[in-house]
Amino acid sequence: MIDTQGFNPQTGEWNDSLRVDFIWDNTNIGEALSMVVTPFTWSLVGGLYEQMDILPGFHSAGNIGGRPYQNATAMYQMLKAMGKDPMAMARELGSGGELPEGFTIPIPKLSPFARLTILRNVARIGMRMNTAWQKLPGFVIQSPAWCLETRRRIEAAHTIGELLSWEEVLAHTKDAFWQAVSAAWRYGDRVVRLRQELVILVGSADANALLSNVSQEGKKLASLGPVLGLSQVVRGEMDRQTYIDGFGHRGPYEAECSVPRPAEDPEWLDRQLNAFSEANIDVAGMLASQQAEFEKAWQRFSTRFPRKSGSIRRRLDQAADVIRKREATRSELTRLAWIGRIWALKAGELTGLGEDIFHLTIAEILDLLAGREIPLEYLPTRKRTYARYCALPSYPSLISGQFDPFRWATDPDRRSDYYDSHAPMISPRRKASRSNKLVGSPGSAGVVEGLVRRLDSPVEEIQLLQGEILVTNQTDIGWTLLFPRLAAVVTDVGAPLSHAAIVARELGIPAVVGCGNATMLLKTGDRVRVDGGRGIVEILNR
Repeated sequence: MIDTQGFNPQTGEWNDSLRVDFIWDNTNIGEALSMVVTPFTWSLVGGLYEQMDILPGFHSAGNIGGRPYQNATAMYQMLKAMGKDPMAMARELGSGGELPEGFTIPIPKLSPFARLTILRNVARIGMRMNTAWQKLPGFVIQSPAWCLETRRRIEAAHTIGELLSWEEVLAHTKDAFWQAVSAAWRYGDRVVRLRQELVILVGSADANALLSNVSQEGKKLASLGPVLGLSQVVRGEMDRQTYIDGFGHRGPYEAECSVPRPAEDPEWLDRQLNAFSEANIDVAGMLASQQAEFEKAWQRFSTRFPRKSGSIRRRLDQAADVIRKREATRSELTRLAWIGRIWALKAGELTGLGEDIFHLTIAEILDLLAGREIPLEYLPTRKRTYARYCALPSYPSLISGQFDPFRWATDPDRRSDYYDSHAPMISPRRKASRSNKLVGSPGSAGVVEGLVRRLDSPVEEIQLLQGEILVTNQTDIGWTLLFPRLAAVVTDVGAPLSHAAIVARELGIPAVVGCGNATMLLKTGDRVRVDGGRGIVEILNR
């Protein structure tokens, strides 16, 4: 069960950064969990990540002000124990491929016994991932049917005794977690490494183009499913129920169990179809256009490097397969998070707590169901704390040392990319005053000029106009339905192989990701030029 040492049960405050001087990073975990999470959700997610603990005495993930972070210090120690350079990883954590000058990297010393324990943990995790990878194809096929049947069993319960045991839900969720971890590991090993080689050979723009065209005929990318499915429903090629069954579990903040899924709202699909039709979106045309760009990039590559073309083409096909499997496992893990939500809602119904149940940890809910006393009097305060966390802007993607989110939010010169409690950081506004350019990572090639639409959440989509340039902290699957309406995408957090970049490339939308402070420096109505091939955003007029 999740460690709650950083949790104050009376107030609902959760801050693991106060416990130890470590580095915390949410560039990866934040793609799936880009929001403040409830105690229920964190006790589920944190418990899953505890299976990957590497550093003796410390967990691989933590909760800072309600937001999930991975323990980057644990990864550094793993690299050191394996004889590798942890500073190389530190440089890769930076938004532009490097950390700012003077950023503090606290790495505690370890005993020989601790280093041996780390190596044992790495071996254990590696074996678990290999097993999961072998089971992945069958899991992806069987998971939807299991989830549908399980939902029906939970919803049919009339008493606590009839409620499906949490252990059964958790067992399947753990399986899904390991499938996702195994796919993510191979993603880094095969896709990231291949892109690095391609960048050296042909540059970022063509490297990204060669890694597009993943959603081929008969081999669909799961994260594009909601968009492709809508176009099929509009054209009469898919019925409404098939769409809901396939994609109704995916939407904004889909990893937070307290948030309703699109399938729970009978009017949601009509709203999406109306918006899709009014925007006159041609998804098939966008995919075909990007496929043509892929073919042009491949022709350039094979002409320049004829001896490499055979091996690179095989590796591109392997990379596309890994990308599809990674996205498919994430989709099924999200479907299981919906099962967790349904289970919690039923527990709330049977205990009379309703949706307040999400402000309890799983351990507390299990005690409540077993008839044991729990501190229900703390619920009002926990809900207030949760609301205060939600009212804050997104925290920095990289944190060194202790971090107070409330104090940080009041600082007019705060950074949204890094926070270092050991040393002062350069104000992004002062830095921006010396330049009219933002530099990030090339996510998807193309150059476009347009007006900025600065959004914090995909639920603000009503403000978005056709052809605007989306500027946001980072994107998850909840943003995907908006992508066909965009001229370009600019994010604070992300890398060339992050969600925003992958989806943008498939649809042929220019994207610059990992800018660090785009949301601090750009406002709705600013006119900018986005160069996705070079990773540059130029401010033309404020």
